[in-house]
Amino acid sequence: MQEQQPATPVQSSEPAATRPVPHLEFKAALLLVFTALLVAGSVLYLLYARGVFEPVQTLVLVADDSEGVVVGMDMTFSGFPIGRVHRVELAENGNVHILIDVAQKDAHWLRTSSVFTLVRGLVGGTNIRAFSGILADPPLPDGAVRPVLRGDATAELPRVLATAKDVLENLSAMTAQDAALRATLANLQDLSAKLNGPRGALGVAFGNDADAQKLVAALDRTNALLARVDTLAAKADTQVFGPDGVMKDARATIVQLNDLLSETRASLKKVDAVLVEAQGIGANVRGATGDLGTLRGEVEANLRKIEGMINELNRKWPLARDTEVKLP
Repeated sequence: MQEQQPATPVQSSEPAATRPVPHLEFKAALLLVFTALLVAGSVLYLLYARGVFEPVQTLVLVADDSEGVVVGMDMTFSGFPIGRVHRVELAENGNVHILIDVAQKDAHWLRTSSVFTLVRGLVGGTNIRAFSGILADPPLPDGAVRPVLRGDATAELPRVLATAKDVLENLSAMTAQDAALRATLANLQDLSAKLNGPRGALGVAFGNDADAQKLVAALDRTNALLARVDTLAAKADTQVFGPDGVMKDARATIVQLNDLLSETRASLKKVDAVLVEAQGIGANVRGATGDLGTLRGEVEANLRKIEGMINELNRKWPLARDTEVKLP
């Protein structure tokens, strides 16, 4: 009896790459649905991130030109975007209406006193900016229409170029060979050379060395004269106020004169006393008269002494004048 061999599996003659994938249509439909959902989610997220679903209020800006303004550009406040251009349209009066959607969460930055500008710079695009100086003013209502101030830096470019051209032409005229500026600089150079010369500023002031030399000589003579005046003043000071000067003798004379005046005052007191006695004593008139004559003589002698002292003081005083008239 022969041993029975085990049965071997029958292998398919078709390769593995050509075998049909089970449930291929279902998997393809599922992939398409997932892709569509992914795209829709991305779009919704982008719309949400862009603030499409946020409540907004409309602001209308009126301008005379909308050059550079495109739909979707931002309106900034202090550098932060708070609104977006929704539509640009032309009004019946020829002005441009720029409709801007402002998110309600950022609308509190806009007030009735806010100022809006449309600036177009030399570099970069056009910018719409909002400025609110007084935040205590009432908020800007929905649908408000406000004028926009337009500033275009490129509009001033032709005028700036024309001014720069004029400046360059003026500089060329000033630096020409026959220009007045060159002559002025040459004169200044000559003036500087004269100032550095031996006569300095005097040579520049008088124009020639001869007149400057005359002025220097006159100044030297003036200095010599002032030195002589100082010497004479010193001598006069010594003669008048020195140890042996006239002032010392005058001071001694004044002391003597004061003594004589004291004696005269005492004599006058005696005369007053005698007069009193003469009035009380009528019987001795003769004796009193004799006493009065004696006192009068003493008074006259004192007065003559005073007169002599005064004459001597006038003679010794340096500023006294000789008033005596001498006859021939």
